[in-house]
Amino acid sequence: MFESLGEKLQAIFKNLKRKGKLNEKDVDSVLREVRLALLEADVSLIVVKDFTKQVKEKAVGQEIWNSLTPAQLVIKLVKDQLTEIMGSTNSKLGFSPTPPTILMLIGLQGSGKTTSVAKLAIHLKKQGKNPLMVAADIYRPAAIHQLEVLGEQLKIPVFSLGDKQDPVNVCAAAVKKAATLACDVVIIDTAGRLHIDEELMDELKNIKTKVCPHEILLVVDSMIGQESVNVAKTFEEKVGIDGVILTKMDGDARGGAALSVKSVTGKPIKFVGIGEKTEALEPFFPDRMASRILGMGDVLSLIEKAEATFDAEKVEELEEKIRSQTFNLEDFLQHLQQVKNMGPLDQLVGMIPGLSNIAGASDLKVDEKRFKRLEAIIYSMTREERRDPEIIRSSRKKRIATGSGNTVAEVNQLLKQFKEVRKMLKHVSDIEKVVKKKGKGKFKLFN
Repeated sequence: MFESLGEKLQAIFKNLKRKGKLNEKDVDSVLREVRLALLEADVSLIVVKDFTKQVKEKAVGQEIWNSLTPAQLVIKLVKDQLTEIMGSTNSKLGFSPTPPTILMLIGLQGSGKTTSVAKLAIHLKKQGKNPLMVAADIYRPAAIHQLEVLGEQLKIPVFSLGDKQDPVNVCAAAVKKAATLACDVVIIDTAGRLHIDEELMDELKNIKTKVCPHEILLVVDSMIGQESVNVAKTFEEKVGIDGVILTKMDGDARGGAALSVKSVTGKPIKFVGIGEKTEALEPFFPDRMASRILGMGDVLSLIEKAEATFDAEKVEELEEKIRSQTFNLEDFLQHLQQVKNMGPLDQLVGMIPGLSNIAGASDLKVDEKRFKRLEAIIYSMTREERRDPEIIRSSRKKRIATGSGNTVAEVNQLLKQFKEVRKMLKHVSDIEKVVKKKGKGKFKLFN
């Protein structure tokens, strides 16, 4: 997610930090590189022009406290502007004071509507809601069956009248059924098309008129890049939308859709899909995403994932280990399975401040098989070795490699990665200790 754009922007700012004072020519040069990086990420040209203009206007003549260098200020301004174009703040779903709240998901065929309905349902169920999923896509083969299977897996009720009924009547009947089932949220899975056509739009408008949804969420495939913004704009004009769910963000290294859709449509991104699992749906936080893009991490989301996976006692224990910098291989082993439940490691890497800049961070993107090899290596160590990896020398490495069915090189690789993780944890701990100092003197950004 944003891997390509993030790497480019981080490289630009790495060079910027080497400079002491900046002049206007320096900032112009940086913004040209930023502009190119955004365009290569498939961000809308109009959005890019406005972005660089806003950053330049805020930078010129800016006065800052002595605690910031001019380079740091430019980075801060870029981060703030990235946050602004993505919507500034998290936009939450609005719930009706009189249940049920009706959520209508719309979009093109293949955008991931049906799976998004299920993901949204499980997300709301975890929040204490009692959702009802509605199978109103009577055209796509097996669409109804797909939703029913997902409902059975998630233990969430699904309403269907088969593929012979009019979708408008299906939705109206579902709202009535919700009351008898004590469901306080109705999530409607509507039909899509391979492309936008008037017949589709008319059907969506009729459903909207009949059931009066409290929110209409457009599901957009982020992998189609700039075209996703055009799709969002058309649906907003033809039907009207209240927010966007961007799917397949885990496979979109550029991220142009996320950076353009709010500015072009005026509608917020409310959720992002980051994987195939039903839990792989996250509320969208523009400020956190901007931090991830610039390699500053997203500690809040990481903590929230940990809290959802670990019990409170484990969270406190982990926090204490991080603060005291005593996190060892024994702790790593203890938390390995829980970390797996938090999501793919390559996604967690982007949430950790500075980790993308640490050598070997890319090696942390491990798969299930490699996880098992890591476990085998750690299980083959003695308790003393797990608690103090520094004592593991050549003879111990050979014994561990033999016992785990791996090579000495793989043992070395694990130990090297563990040292990098400890550096990262120290970095996270240092963040908590930072105290903002207000300097008395000010200086101009440009000399």
